[in-house]
Amino acid sequence: MAGSTLGTILKVTTWGESHGKGIGVVVDGCPAGLPLTEEDIQAYLDRRKPGQSRFTTKRQEADRVEILSGVFEGKTTGTPISMAVMNTDQRSRDYGNIMEVYRPGHADYTFDEKYGFRDYRGGGRSSGRETIGRVAAGAIAAKLLKSLGITVCAYTKAVGPYEADPAQFDPEEMYRNRLYMPDAGAAALAEAYLDRMMSECNSVGGVVECVIDGLPAGVGDPVFEKYDASLAKAILSIGAVKGFEIGDGFQAAKSVGSENNDAFRMDESGKIKKETNHAGGILGGISDGSRVVLRAAFKPTPSIAQQQKTVTRGMEETDIEIKGRHDPIIVPRAVVVVEAMAALTTADLLLLSMTSRLDRIQEFFGTPNYETYN
Repeated sequence: MAGSTLGTILKVTTWGESHGKGIGVVVDGCPAGLPLTEEDIQAYLDRRKPGQSRFTTKRQEADRVEILSGVFEGKTTGTPISMAVMNTDQRSRDYGNIMEVYRPGHADYTFDEKYGFRDYRGGGRSSGRETIGRVAAGAIAAKLLKSLGITVCAYTKAVGPYEADPAQFDPEEMYRNRLYMPDAGAAALAEAYLDRMMSECNSVGGVVECVIDGLPAGVGDPVFEKYDASLAKAILSIGAVKGFEIGDGFQAAKSVGSENNDAFRMDESGKIKKETNHAGGILGGISDGSRVVLRAAFKPTPSIAQQQKTVTRGMEETDIEIKGRHDPIIVPRAVVVVEAMAALTTADLLLLSMTSRLDRIQEFFGTPNYETYN
């Protein structure tokens, strides 16, 4: 299967299935000397593991990570970092009724059409459990960025029709409620809404917002490898993401140039800054030194206990009620996945950008400027 690898310098390959023996990832291209422990990775995995509240699947997985290679005496060695998480609570019998039936909203039909075969136990590679590898790799990227003064923070922007109010934004609040929402009032309304939908055997979608702070200007390329295009690919590769925005996003289509343009000015330290950030920190595919602000729209969980119409592999129409343990909303556990993918993309492009200017390469090596030789 192609398509399980992301990145150019910081290269990530995930492996494993939802109901296989385990899930894992190989991270290649991480610079040597980065302090790294299993606890660093575990802190990120604990944010996405199941069974944390009534709004997540009841599948009980500790999701304990083991670093198999690439770290010695607490630091990265510059060689491939391999990590694994074993599955311990899979119930493949819960999926016996869908062996020959295509679940609405899932990848069953398309996977079968492409490969002529599919792992029906929880979706195989199409399962949300595949994101374990992404999050483990993202934890490394986030620590690499943090060592350079760059932070990546994601949170729940909206659940169904209830959206966090920017005026009530409290970064600590998202760790106090079950939805990772930085607005206590909106979180309470969203929880009540979720309870109502769950009582109707239904599911809910939402929006995750992510902010990358401290990134200097100059990251990304102006044509096919635009920073925002790379972010879009990474975020849209997350299962259930159906929309992506940078800055004002689709609202920019309702604006006019005089409102949407971000005016430049000089700050007190003599650096170029913007008065506003409608562009979301990226101009012409290259970071402009402002905060990078992106959003991902997640569809409702397709696995619901209501009766739905579908067809079998034998092309017969039928009805299905999906059994098993499923999240009524994907968003709270997906927050850290968005954060991980944003960190991986940013770290990879940052490493690439370090080779874009000869004067900076010369400065690194202590080489005199070329003009001195003429």
